[in-house]
Amino acid sequence: MSSAFDPGPPADAAVVAAGEQWTLIFVRTLPHPLAKVWAALTDPGRLDQWAPFTAAGDLSRPGATTLTTVDGPDRTDLPATVLRAEPPTLLEYTWGDDLLRWELAPAGDGTRLTLRHTLAEPDLAPMVAAGWHLCVAVLDRLLADDPVGVIRGRDAKAHGWDGLRAAYADMFAR
Repeated sequence: MSSAFDPGPPADAAVVAAGEQWTLIFVRTLPHPLAKVWAALTDPGRLDQWAPFTAAGDLSRPGATTLTTVDGPDRTDLPATVLRAEPPTLLEYTWGDDLLRWELAPAGDGTRLTLRHTLAEPDLAPMVAAGWHLCVAVLDRLLADDPVGVIRGRDAKAHGWDGLRAAYADMFAR
């Protein structure tokens, strides 16, 4: 069994205007090699262990797919299109009306992960940041071979989501 789960303090994050949309920029340095992080971002079997959705196909190739948001027993299929896949440094895809761009760069022995999640409304940014914060913390533990199990949807409330949302709201208000 894994040790206790602590998602840690808020990550480096910001919200910037992009025309009529807003982009959450979420940055985390993970102590894992680029190739390992890339595989976790693109392989459906690995995504299912940490992401807020399941993927109908491999995200390492451009093309249409479906991402299914999971919240307890509820499942919502959303169309997705992988727009760019440049292993192991750039992955960009749509998720419903949102656009996600994952940028990976070497950071010592690890990987600097930058997520640019474009949203229709800036008010969603603290909630989205808190959700990705938990997901990336789960991803880090998964890649360290110390999995805690996927935490998504309403289950996130039991793992500090409310406090993280409030912390990100304060951060973005400055």
